[in-house]
Amino acid sequence: MTTIPRNAADSPGVDSFHAWMRLAVSVLLATIGGAGMWAVVVVLPAVQAEFGVDRAAASMPYTATMVGFAAGNVLVGRAIDRMGYWVPALASAVALSAGFLLASLTTSILVFTLVQGLLIGVGTSAIFGPLIADVSHWFHRRRGVAVTVAASGSYLAGAVWPTVMPYAMQSGGWRFTYATIGVICLATMVPLVLMLRRGAPREAAQGSPGSRPVQPISLTPSQLQVLLVIAGFGCCMAMSMPQVHIVAYCLDLGYGVARGADMLSIMLAAGVVSRIGSGFVADRIGAVKTLLAGSALQGLSLFFYIPFDGLASLYVVSLVFGLSQGGIVPCYAIIVRDYMPAKEAGQRVGIVMMATIFGMAVGGWMSGWIYDLTGSYAAAFLNGIAWNLVNLAAILLLMWKARRGVEALA
Repeated sequence: MTTIPRNAADSPGVDSFHAWMRLAVSVLLATIGGAGMWAVVVVLPAVQAEFGVDRAAASMPYTATMVGFAAGNVLVGRAIDRMGYWVPALASAVALSAGFLLASLTTSILVFTLVQGLLIGVGTSAIFGPLIADVSHWFHRRRGVAVTVAASGSYLAGAVWPTVMPYAMQSGGWRFTYATIGVICLATMVPLVLMLRRGAPREAAQGSPGSRPVQPISLTPSQLQVLLVIAGFGCCMAMSMPQVHIVAYCLDLGYGVARGADMLSIMLAAGVVSRIGSGFVADRIGAVKTLLAGSALQGLSLFFYIPFDGLASLYVVSLVFGLSQGGIVPCYAIIVRDYMPAKEAGQRVGIVMMATIFGMAVGGWMSGWIYDLTGSYAAAFLNGIAWNLVNLAAILLLMWKARRGVEALA
């Protein structure tokens, strides 16, 4: 008797109520664990004052956190490809919690920096690229929406933790706040991770009804990976200019820090909307076309920052920027799942996410360096636009190669 193999679309859990519940748990997990991305920014002035170092030295813990976060996206991503999501995520949650607790006890900026990079940065990585890759296995018809919703957790964390932390710091200082975050992460993330123990469904067979098989493209997986890395680095080099420097830009224009912080909040809030919205669009027209539209709008909104520097116009441009850029990064994960084997999703998504993180880190530094050279942010905005054009070129090449892949099968 011949046994008909079960495909992923028929596997228990795909596009089911369980899948949506898993997505909700994943978003909550990412919102809590995202503290590792934002906490060091909030405590930076207090850490600088206590350790008696200059601003450059006080900024190193953030740099170390981003380096650990980037590396963790690849390392944890490879681990989930081999053993599923929950075991690497559990280890990451424990590392993150331990990092906050140990950081609260450090007595030098060097040790604080090492803890931020090796424990907090790496521990946080499980709630970004690896989480997005895991969620993608549970959806076929609504993969775009699911991936973008999962990716919104980091933005939600950026809206929650920087708002809550100052109140705790006022009453107990930054050490008490860090220790409290460590306890909260351990008490909440471990149970949430344990709710995700169910293994991901097997990938759908080519041509199975209801499935989303790997799509044709005239690129090898390695060539596609390189192209996505270039695109991801370029888009985040451009994206970092407003996100990292909008507060300083508003201060230079005489509007004050509070106005710049408001604009940053508007960007992040609009980014959540655009991330989720881009998922619906990607499910209808494809992730590559959605990525192209988002990148083009991001470049246009970056240009608008140069002539429109009035207070009201900056609020509007910041809103437009947030609405255009929020969906860009999750589209890379959707493209990986559409054009690459499912068994490599964790590692492949992790590598692209690492490129985007390095783009943010290098772009934020480069914009400040250009400002120091020119005394103005105008050239920094132009630099961001140039990197956005690099991103657009990579996307157009990707679109052309995808079209050739389809034509080759016709």
